[in-house]
Amino acid sequence: MAPYLTAQSLSKSYGSRVLFKEISLSVFAKDRIGLIGPNGAGKSTLLTILAGIEKSEGGVLSYKKDLKIGYVPQTSEFQDLTPHQILVEAQGTENHLPEYEKARLATLWLSKLQFADPNISATKLSGGWKKRLSFAKELIKSPDLILLDEPTNHLDLEGIVWLEKFLLKEVSTFILVSHDRYFLQKVAGRIIEIDPVYPSGLLSIDGSYANFLQKKGEFLEGQLTQERSLASKARRESEWLLQSPKARSTKAQSRIDNAQNVLQELSDVQARNRQKKAAISFDSSGRETRKLIISKNLGKKAGERVLFEHLDFTLTPGTRIGLMGPNGAGKTTLLRLLADELKPDQGTLKRAEALKTVYFDQHRALLPDELSLREALSPMGDFVIYKGQRVHVNGWCKRFLFSPDILDMPLGKLSGGERARISIAHLMLQPADVLLLDEPTNDLDVPTLETLEQSLMEFSGAVVLITHDRCMLDRICNQLLALGDPQHTQFYASFSQWEASCKPEQKSKKKEKERVVSSQEKQECKQIERQIAKLEKKAQELNTLLQDAEITANSERLDEVCQAVALAENEIEQLYLRWEDLDNLNSGL
Repeated sequence: MAPYLTAQSLSKSYGSRVLFKEISLSVFAKDRIGLIGPNGAGKSTLLTILAGIEKSEGGVLSYKKDLKIGYVPQTSEFQDLTPHQILVEAQGTENHLPEYEKARLATLWLSKLQFADPNISATKLSGGWKKRLSFAKELIKSPDLILLDEPTNHLDLEGIVWLEKFLLKEVSTFILVSHDRYFLQKVAGRIIEIDPVYPSGLLSIDGSYANFLQKKGEFLEGQLTQERSLASKARRESEWLLQSPKARSTKAQSRIDNAQNVLQELSDVQARNRQKKAAISFDSSGRETRKLIISKNLGKKAGERVLFEHLDFTLTPGTRIGLMGPNGAGKTTLLRLLADELKPDQGTLKRAEALKTVYFDQHRALLPDELSLREALSPMGDFVIYKGQRVHVNGWCKRFLFSPDILDMPLGKLSGGERARISIAHLMLQPADVLLLDEPTNDLDVPTLETLEQSLMEFSGAVVLITHDRCMLDRICNQLLALGDPQHTQFYASFSQWEASCKPEQKSKKKEKERVVSSQEKQECKQIERQIAKLEKKAQELNTLLQDAEITANSERLDEVCQAVALAENEIEQLYLRWEDLDNLNSGL
């Protein structure tokens, strides 16, 4: 089977900074690839190169003839148009469809992506709904391959679960960049990691993310064994090379060449085996107070809408609470209450005397692109004060995997994950009794996520955390607080317990009975039936044309008719699939 695309010896640098060098990969139909790697390894850049948006500095890219590629960036902004208008415009003139057919397809995709109001201005959509619209904008063009850069960004937990199901049902071939380990496990059938730790610059393993971790561990262990073997051989060869010229005069020149090769190979393997992780460790105040913050009957509204009420809990050293709930449920509001940035509408928050609270805001002030890395990491001069000690900026930057050689590099040339590490560096400089963290995991690579998790587990104070990273919630939180329904605010012991509570059999059946088919869905079902009849008639007429001797004798005209038949039959198939979904919904009422 011919690949959709083949990349051979691709390289990319920004100035003196090498992102990746001479990497090669192939993508085939039905590949569902998770692309991972350290921050700054060039994952997003590779996607833009494969999409034809950016050029590589070396190597060759070859595509299957007429391959259609869709690309969804990390963030998307839209004009002041409705989602329906945007999807109609996105189809352009390439598919030669009449306007009514473009409108029907736009309605179909908005329904698939569960848009409640297709006539709202796209500029007023939340980040999560803009993300859904960006998916639809590419998928409506029926790409053979779609490239997704951090598709779970801006989605709440419910949105991520929806996306998992949506991708598996609607998208057959994709490459996605993600650091969400649970998400990768659910949707990816092949993992590719870009990292200079591998001889070829990347490691590609078929199977799940869990399988990849196992195979990666085996590979790295084998590489360590190879280093030990080469070290022993290099020691013998070095001793031979140090002998006097007379002692080795009878030796062949080939052995001298081989010794040099062994020494170089050992040096290369040693460099690959020196894996580094960010040195993250939060500074606790060391307070011995048992009750840091006490919440009694706490309540807060957003306008007239109740976010939560009658909320009781106590933060003590070692408490690690994860806040759950959809976007808009009040998670960030609760953090701001704990940080004393907002006042409750009811109830009280009692804080220990001289309590030291550090708040990490997901909408933290963006550092200007022209600011240098040096100024960002150490704004007060060449030293920072960490745990009471002066640390030079050269040593401080190494803790976060930055080379002192790039301290004068502007932040605009750093990846999102690298900039996130700078924010964590600022956080570590503040001694704390309570850490309030609002989405601290955005853009962080997996090794840094694991180091952050370990640091939070070792932190002796209290932690209140908002994250959509289910793996982090499971690993570090000893309590989960589910917001979203003011009448049923509840604590859970683990993410799996919360997930199970959302899907009890009786509750599912009750919801299924209560489900009301919208008027839009009823209308769509009628339109689909009429459209199927029209398209089947059209397909029959086109097939009749294929029997016409004049058309079969004209290769150009024959090709046009064949394409029209294929397009009509594909549309019929899509309509039947959607009609079946709506019919199943009706039958379940």
